[in-house]
Amino acid sequence: MKKIVLAYSGGLDTSCAVKWLQEHYGYEVICFSAFIGEVKDKTKLIKRAKAAGALKTFIVDLKDEFAKDYILPAIWAHARYEGKYPLATALGRPMIAKHLVEVAEREGAEAVAHGCTGKGNDQVRLEVGVRALNPDLKIIAPLREWEFKTREEEIEYAREKCIPIDVTKKSIYSIDKNIWGIAIEAGILEDPMLEPPEDAYVMTKACDKTPKKPRYIEIGFVKGVPVSLDGKKMPLVTLIDRLNAVAGAYGVGRFDMIENRLVGIKSREVYEAPAADVLLKAHDELEGFVMDREFIHYKRVLSEKYAELVYFGLWFSPLRKALDAFFASNQARVTGKVRIKLDRGHAICVGRESKFALYREKLATYSKGDLFDRTAATGFMKLWGLPYEGMYKS
Repeated sequence: MKKIVLAYSGGLDTSCAVKWLQEHYGYEVICFSAFIGEVKDKTKLIKRAKAAGALKTFIVDLKDEFAKDYILPAIWAHARYEGKYPLATALGRPMIAKHLVEVAEREGAEAVAHGCTGKGNDQVRLEVGVRALNPDLKIIAPLREWEFKTREEEIEYAREKCIPIDVTKKSIYSIDKNIWGIAIEAGILEDPMLEPPEDAYVMTKACDKTPKKPRYIEIGFVKGVPVSLDGKKMPLVTLIDRLNAVAGAYGVGRFDMIENRLVGIKSREVYEAPAADVLLKAHDELEGFVMDREFIHYKRVLSEKYAELVYFGLWFSPLRKALDAFFASNQARVTGKVRIKLDRGHAICVGRESKFALYREKLATYSKGDLFDRTAATGFMKLWGLPYEGMYKS
């Protein structure tokens, strides 16, 4: 019998998709789940997939790979789509596409499937990734084909087919989670004028529920890589997990934005990304401390383009690879530490230190000990303004 590999999250959509693919295409369904932070109970997930009719289920812990090969380059790029979204879901999709193809090739499957909607961005990220890596694989997207028009109808289908699910009609949020952040959609969140209720959030506290006193943390970097928290060295995945807990307790990392999707519509998106918010700010501050003005200003242009490429599903593109090389080229200098103040929803840089710092207090100070040669300013002004001298004289 022909086989298909389904990118399986264990949520409502993909759980229904297992049975639907069997009924409508006659496939033996192999489920693949990338463990990048969103799977708490592997046994439960395997049982759910089996109950839905899966032939096999592979759950692979990819957190280390995700942190090293996807999150770290995004930190170096200071990647935030439209200046806000840290791209948590967008970064995970190309890695899932890569492993989806590997499982399909290993298991002799002729096709792959996913649970993305027809108007979302993830369908692009997964399908472009699959086609870049193996264009011979057939791609099926049940949510673009099946008869269900609402999540309520899917819930009824799951109940009829005895598929165990967690979602109910009363709690109808769609949540996608990995270690770099959480995307929360559906229900009341679709009204852009309504404030997201507190029960929508997973790992951040409301500002009025955070500790009254601020907390100071110190993040250490070696060659651009975050390596320590408050002087204690730890692997990147551990550091991210720790920051999600620490910064989340202070309400840091909530994003509520109107986002321009690739497919052309605007959508209201709610995200949580405490660790991402802190690490992106910390790296940005330290890099600005050790790199020159021309580099920093030009990098901002490239950072925006990089975020677009990732968001638009073009991870497997020559330009993204070239930009990665550019951002990596200066990381040896990004060594030092950054002090961050966590206070009622804010992560504020209040200190930075590096042996490569270009900052010189004796040049910047207006106090005693100032070594800046003010007499040089006259000539500088003359030469700097020379091309424009008399340009608009009437």
